Amino acid sequence: MSDDRVFISTDKPPAESAALVDDFTPSLITQANHHLCPGCGEPIAIRAAMEAIEELELAQSTISVFGIGCYTAFAHNLDVEVVQALHGRAPSVATGVKRMLPDGFVMTIQGDGDMVNEGLQEVLHAAARGENITCLLLNNGVFGETGGQMTTTTTLGQRTKTSIEGRDPHQHGHPILLSDLAATLDGAAYVARCAVNNAGNVARTKRYITRAYESQMAGAGFSLVEILTMCPTGWFVDTLEGPDYLQDTLAPVHNIGELKTV
Repeated sequence: MSDDRVFISTDKPPAESAALVDDFTPSLITQANHHLCPGCGEPIAIRAAMEAIEELELAQSTISVFGIGCYTAFAHNLDVEVVQALHGRAPSVATGVKRMLPDGFVMTIQGDGDMVNEGLQEVLHAAARGENITCLLLNNGVFGETGGQMTTTTTLGQRTKTSIEGRDPHQHGHPILLSDLAATLDGAAYVARCAVNNAGNVARTKRYITRAYESQMAGAGFSLVEILTMCPTGWFVDTLEGPDYLQDTLAPVHNIGELKTV
């Protein structure tokens, strides 16, 4: 059997200039350009979230409630209804939206500073009540928008821009593993944690998000998908080191996998 594959050398620029075939932007993201830092993982996570909405044909019924963080820039770039919540309050706003529009598909998009620092009580109470909403947590362990301070999810030893020596449990306490907490609550129907630092994890992220959406569609109760994302600027590491830093620092503590399925 002959091998007709053509291998192109990548050790030098191509002889011909590259041509844009397609920007591959999902149809529910109206503008691919954003001002987030190079190496940021949040655009990858939001892309997966929007692709799943499109594939499940939920666009016309989706109401997305945004928290406060770098990702809020995408609130103006999505072709779904968007509600802006106060810092940490997205699950409560989403609860109100879902109760007023029970046939709507309601989700929140929040960072760890927003969901776990500012609004820990909001998300845990929503989970305990079994609110039929889906919450997406973009967890990089830093307050990226406000200068790179550590959050309650920052792991021991993890660098942030304002704490180069890393988290010290005696001075800063231990990290809160939100998904693990939520999974213990009876109202939670689906809880998973994933990452976007390599192709395999991106595919897993899309799969978990889809299952969370399907859980809400089935009326099973509260669903949460925690997505570990890169923030090389906030971590004060080189952009190219971001994926490996996530794998070595966040992933061993915030374990990836499905924590609860009902």
